[in-house]
Amino acid sequence: MDIWSKLKGELIDIVQWLDDTSNTIVYRFDRYNNEIKHGAKLVVREGQAACVVNEGQLADVFGPGTHTLSTQNLPILATLKGWKYGFESPFKAEVYYVSTRTFTDLKWGTMNPIMVRDPEFGPVRIRAFGTYTMRVKDPGLFLKTIVGTDNRFTTEEITGQLRNLIVTQFADGVGQAKIPLLDMAGNYGRLGEVLAGPMRAEFEKYGLELPKLLIENVSLPEEVEAALDKRSSMGVLGNLDSYAKFQAADAIRDAAKNPGAAGTVVGMGLGNVFAGTMGQLASPGPASAPAGPGSPPPLPASVSFFVAVNNQQAGPFEINLIRAKAASGEIGRSTLVWRQGMTNWVPAGEVVELAGLFSAAPPPLPPQA
Repeated sequence: MDIWSKLKGELIDIVQWLDDTSNTIVYRFDRYNNEIKHGAKLVVREGQAACVVNEGQLADVFGPGTHTLSTQNLPILATLKGWKYGFESPFKAEVYYVSTRTFTDLKWGTMNPIMVRDPEFGPVRIRAFGTYTMRVKDPGLFLKTIVGTDNRFTTEEITGQLRNLIVTQFADGVGQAKIPLLDMAGNYGRLGEVLAGPMRAEFEKYGLELPKLLIENVSLPEEVEAALDKRSSMGVLGNLDSYAKFQAADAIRDAAKNPGAAGTVVGMGLGNVFAGTMGQLASPGPASAPAGPGSPPPLPASVSFFVAVNNQQAGPFEINLIRAKAASGEIGRSTLVWRQGMTNWVPAGEVVELAGLFSAAPPPLPPQA
């Protein structure tokens, strides 16, 4: 730097910051050797605060307005007094401008799923994301705890730490709120207020304020969402039997539109089925009522039994076969049997269906003399 550029910088006595960015929180005013002349005008605009650091310590914080740096508590830096030191004045100061406006649309989200216990689904993994707003509440504290000597501090340098604070509190807040997952979409505002309370205390440790925290979405794993979609589909369909009949009616209509022989046959077959279905709907009655006076009742189902022979399971045998074995003496009253619906093996003579088989069987022959 030549002598004229240096002297030109020393003649400037207006200290101000015109912010043309959207993400700068702190900006250090650039002066040659950090020298501020006695009587310099410090201009602080709305949405700003100016922190003056003297010999490494925070000297004062100025709010909006025009201030004259001339008190004894602030460094009095005059280059003319520093000539004998070769323009290396022993009185130096730094001015840090802090933006106190509200920074909006800052993102947060869970990098990994969070395990929560839902009263309906049990343990479930969820993800969440949203936005929040932030502003500097205590410029001096923020400068000392976060910024340090950074000449330009942006939102990107702190949003990662703030996001971690929000996610940590989110896991605790969801458990405390006790809102079922299916009802959570209608309670995002309430849940956001529950989470914002403890977070504000954490933000204040850094000199920050959390005006607003918004939850935009809480999502479930894909397989759980797929199961919920099926459950919702069943709820929309309502009565599945009525829905099946409606589908059959649509099939008949489509088959009737086919002029071919195959379409006629299919239409007639489906018509017979549909006619029976519509007849049941038109004439409500007991489910077991016969279709007409000439229709015989259904045949009774055949009952089969398993038999224990020489401590081995055999069968199943129908009653006719068991009758033959009872007549030949292979099966007796004490023979253990079992069929579907019985809890344990029981003697054949105690079974209602089999007791009559043994009364007709002849008694055993008497021993020969």
